[in-house]
Amino acid sequence: MRVVPRRNKDRTGPQDAAPRSPVPQQAPPITKPLPQTGIDTAELGPGPSEETLRRRARAAERRRAAADAKRSRTAQRQNAARQDKASREHRSSLLVMIVMLALLIAIVVVTGGLFAASMTTRPVTLASPLHIYPVIQTVPGQCPAGTQGITGQSAGGLACYQLSQGIAIRKVADLGIQKARTRGAYDVAVTLRTNDRRAFAALTRATLNRDLAFVVRDRLVTVPRVDTPILDGKVVITGPPNRAEANRLVRSLKGANR
Repeated sequence: MRVVPRRNKDRTGPQDAAPRSPVPQQAPPITKPLPQTGIDTAELGPGPSEETLRRRARAAERRRAAADAKRSRTAQRQNAARQDKASREHRSSLLVMIVMLALLIAIVVVTGGLFAASMTTRPVTLASPLHIYPVIQTVPGQCPAGTQGITGQSAGGLACYQLSQGIAIRKVADLGIQKARTRGAYDVAVTLRTNDRRAFAALTRATLNRDLAFVVRDRLVTVPRVDTPILDGKVVITGPPNRAEANRLVRSLKGANR
């Protein structure tokens, strides 16, 4: 015989009992302390009113307008300063141009005066006075004694040139040779001074289409014919066949010895 513990009829046996899984328990929430701002929200009063916000907006707008006006004035002053500087530089450049132009004109005037002065020949003093007489008549052969005339060489031989009252020239403005219109020929050009031009003009008017006798030291140098009155004192004697003869005539008119 055995002695065992008594079983309860309402309970199931160990073979019928299922194992129970443990029920998880929720962890308690973790709370962190809020940072301390130093401001007690209870002490904050009500926000600014709408009128205050409008005043602040108007003040900010005025400040922006004043800043814009200041910038505009600054820009205007800078622009005016740049324009004034450009204007001064333009005036300076214009002044320099005017001065340079004036200097250039002065240089041209002075150079032109010097050139004109260099081109102006000095008066030629003749070694002996040049007498110019109107020829009244030409007679073959020598002049008889007491005849108012001079004996010279003509195309037909010796001839007596009877003369009337003439003029005497001691200085001329210019005396030289120049090329003639005929190829290879030369002319002798004589420019009279102002005080001799009037007398010579009257002489050529009176002897138009007649001969004038050019006499130096009582020797007949040349007898040109007056084709037209010479009023400006510029006399051209044509006839020398070559340059050598033209130079000989110039020396004779100057009174130089042969």
